Amino acid sequence: MIKLNRLMHAGLIVSDLERSRAFYEGVLGLKVNPYRPNLSFEGIWYETGDDTQIHLMVVPNPYAEVERPAHGGRDYHLALSVDDVAPIREQLDAAGVAYTLSMSGRAALFCRDPDGNALEFSAVKQVSA
Repeated sequence: MIKLNRLMHAGLIVSDLERSRAFYEGVLGLKVNPYRPNLSFEGIWYETGDDTQIHLMVVPNPYAEVERPAHGGRDYHLALSVDDVAPIREQLDAAGVAYTLSMSGRAALFCRDPDGNALEFSAVKQVSA
């Protein structure tokens, strides 16, 4: 049996690195991981907490012509844990970024980055020991 330990990173395809940086750094406030090696394509790595990352890759997108569902929860997406979705809503509203609320009634919302990659922000209650 295979034992998985944790998700290390998720890779997303983007077409314009500066536009993506404006979203991931400017809107979401993510911090750059400076240890990305010199690869054969442009990209950037972001820290997302607990030693996990989002890797943006500027490579040809095989999904560029695919029509995406309006709600990101019905598409492939990254789910990110947050303490509270209210600050995310405020940031997205201020930046004019559209989002949808979770259809399950959970404290979660979904948005898309400039390339249509779906992101979920879900408030997960912390259990104290």
